[in-house]
Amino acid sequence: MAQNLSRKILAAHLAKPSDLKPGEEIYLKVDQTLTHDINAVMTYLAFEAIGLDRTQVETSVSYLDHNLLYLDHKTPDDHIYLQSAAKKFGVYVSRPGNGICHAVQAARFGAPGKLSLGGDSHTPHGGSMGMLCIGVGGMDITTAMTGVPMRLKMPQIIRVNLTGRLRPGCSAKEVILEMLRRNTVKGGLGKIYEYTGPGAAMLEVSDRVTITNMGAEMGATTSIFPADDMVRKFMKAQGREEEFTELYPDQGCSYDGEIEIDLSSLEPLIACPHQPDRVTTVREVEKRKVQQVLMGGCTNGSYKDIAKAALVLKGHHVHEDVSCTCVVSSKQIYKQLMRDGYIEMLLDAGVRLLELACGPCCAIGQSPATDGVAVRTTNRNFKGRAGNPTAQVYLVSPETAAACAVTGTFSTAEEIMGERVHELLAVEEPEAYPVDDSMMIKPLPKEEAAKIQIVRGPNIAPLPVPDAPDQRLECKVSLKAADNITTDDITPASAEFSSMRSNIPLMSQYCYHRYDPGFAARAKELGKSIIIGGDNYGQGSSREHAAINPMYLGVKAVIAKSMARIHKGNLVNHGIIPMLFEDPGDYDRIDQMDELEIGHLRDEIPTRQVTVTDKTKGFTFKARLELSDDEVEVVLCGGQLRYLKKKLQEGS
Repeated sequence: MAQNLSRKILAAHLAKPSDLKPGEEIYLKVDQTLTHDINAVMTYLAFEAIGLDRTQVETSVSYLDHNLLYLDHKTPDDHIYLQSAAKKFGVYVSRPGNGICHAVQAARFGAPGKLSLGGDSHTPHGGSMGMLCIGVGGMDITTAMTGVPMRLKMPQIIRVNLTGRLRPGCSAKEVILEMLRRNTVKGGLGKIYEYTGPGAAMLEVSDRVTITNMGAEMGATTSIFPADDMVRKFMKAQGREEEFTELYPDQGCSYDGEIEIDLSSLEPLIACPHQPDRVTTVREVEKRKVQQVLMGGCTNGSYKDIAKAALVLKGHHVHEDVSCTCVVSSKQIYKQLMRDGYIEMLLDAGVRLLELACGPCCAIGQSPATDGVAVRTTNRNFKGRAGNPTAQVYLVSPETAAACAVTGTFSTAEEIMGERVHELLAVEEPEAYPVDDSMMIKPLPKEEAAKIQIVRGPNIAPLPVPDAPDQRLECKVSLKAADNITTDDITPASAEFSSMRSNIPLMSQYCYHRYDPGFAARAKELGKSIIIGGDNYGQGSSREHAAINPMYLGVKAVIAKSMARIHKGNLVNHGIIPMLFEDPGDYDRIDQMDELEIGHLRDEIPTRQVTVTDKTKGFTFKARLELSDDEVEVVLCGGQLRYLKKKLQEGS
């Protein structure tokens, strides 16, 4: 039977037989895991608690790449802990300065046909080279590292047929912004996007990473391209051609849906505040004065992206009213850009080169000014995501960002370069990269690893573990949240807040800090409570702190209209019961501080439907639990850690 590419890889990784029907629970053997510093401490604390002495997957990598702005002792203490834990458990460490996790993982470990889990929502970056790469919460990484198969609700596979060729001044960013314009920030829930067609074949890996990386903004499980000649070229440039395997969908295979995009019809696009699906053309957007431009990041920090931005800036200078910075995604790419003269072009134009780190994308440095307009090539523009809730953040391609930096307003590369814009079509990935893995610490042999002592700074607090739910739950609504609540709303980003994530008692004090500053104190005073959410609750980053912090403050359940995949999984993992309104209209009938009661919670959880009484308003409504059998057991155990310990003790 002819199979599409996604089903081929899933079938090859099945831990239990399955027909791979959309919506069914499947179990998958994992090849690779990755973590990054501001989320990973919880992952390795949980792995310690399990008691195994070594990761059970073929490759696990710990990246120190997000918060390299050491405001005080907390972040360097985290890095020392993570490095010692990695040595203890057989995990690679990518040291600060080596680059952003997704770029380095694809370059140095990525290989067609692999299944990779990452504790970051932009892990699908690696789908650019014929891998299935899925973003999950940290507890899911812990589970994979124990060798327990990953559980996943089988997604629908959607074919995206690309035809034509991108025009000069347009890039792969236009492709993913067009996808967001059509599908919205929740349109990809329960889907894998598989890119095919003659247009896809013309895109290099550095183009594809932008598309697969930002597929997360649609809520997609992941995105993938075939492993074709472009992937072979990329792996050859990395000195790893022997690891290449050609992988295509079979002729005549079927899909669960199809989207057509003619690349030649696209023009420069821009996502307006405060959602990445608020997309229009640069030509049509209202002109505004720009105070800040940020180029690069994991989504658009490739060699090709930065080189094109440099060519737009060549012969020009950054506008005097604009602060323009650039984040190259890896040391390897930075060195190649220096060799080819592009770094000099950026410096001559007045661009400031930042550290090789995630950094400003998650508000670690370069916060915009009060009411400032910022143009960025990163992947998210949620309110407050950049560190300042008053800022207006727009998302564009590197070429467009460079043009905006020159003019101080929204502009395109063609407006700056004129006929020279055709020079951008000639920029290609290098035939060979400088390969230097000296910043990658390899795992120790098992005998040496056993002697390692894990180092804990004073900020690293024990991982809180929730109790199993009681039969009767009676508590108040501590928060009624609007639609599209992000994990940034729940657990704010920034260098300061990110440095607190190893200390849940401290971090929890800032839960919902920007959205509702009184939430933490209110929830703590209530002792136990329920959160009411709107549509797409928990979209955005995979950070499991957005589940751990409410759990620590006594939140027992979230009842929402709809919920983002990764956040829903994190709630289950950390003992908060995710529920959906049977009738979304009931959302409007409930107010903050209403008293709710579920009289037979433990009995009703296995039925996937609970009866909730609003004792304040005097009405009853139904909520459903879209949970698998395993997830029901996890919830009844009080979270994934208790469940995992139980299963490992049982030897199952």
